[in-house]
Amino acid sequence: MRIQVSAFRWVPPFARGYVRDLRVRWALEEAGLPYEAVLIDGQVQGFPDYRHWQPFGQVPAYRADGVEMFESGAIVLHIAARSEALAPKDPAGWARVMTWVFAALNSVEPHVQGLAQIDIFHAGEAWTTERRPQVVGMIEKRLAALSTWLEGRDYLEHRFTAGDLMMTTVLRAIKDDAILARFPVLDDYRRRCESRPPFRRALDAQLRDFQEAMSS
Repeated sequence: MRIQVSAFRWVPPFARGYVRDLRVRWALEEAGLPYEAVLIDGQVQGFPDYRHWQPFGQVPAYRADGVEMFESGAIVLHIAARSEALAPKDPAGWARVMTWVFAALNSVEPHVQGLAQIDIFHAGEAWTTERRPQVVGMIEKRLAALSTWLEGRDYLEHRFTAGDLMMTTVLRAIKDDAILARFPVLDDYRRRCESRPPFRRALDAQLRDFQEAMSS
């Protein structure tokens, strides 16, 4: 069975190129595994069949060879287990990859998403004036630690892995350019990972799906 990945048919312009199916598309491109995108809209999100696949009605969901999954981090690790392009096979190397995937999702992303909530979804509300500096401070604390780790390294470990894939997608979600500008090591790291041809193919595929949906 061909790999299927669910993705939104349409999102607002600010979200295009950032929806989390991009993580799975990128992982599949790195692994050289062909897939098809199953495009859904707001109506399909609520259908029982889709909720059986993705209980929360979100994207991405993954299906192949009798395996059905949701949550981008879990899916990326599943793909990484199939491909040495994303993770070494030795137990110690695999453990480190898992550690960095969880670090991206648990230590960094919640703070980045907190800032997105303020700047995008609650922009202009009075309470954000006091809260935003606190959120930025937490992001910068995490980024400072990550920058220290990456000093003198091209990637989080000895080569590109699923951990770098996940961390890059988190860093890309920092819309305030001034924040990453304070950490040139991280800015260079993000650009290095984004320059990989599999990332460009994954991004182009997501954007093409949005364009085609709008044109139909």
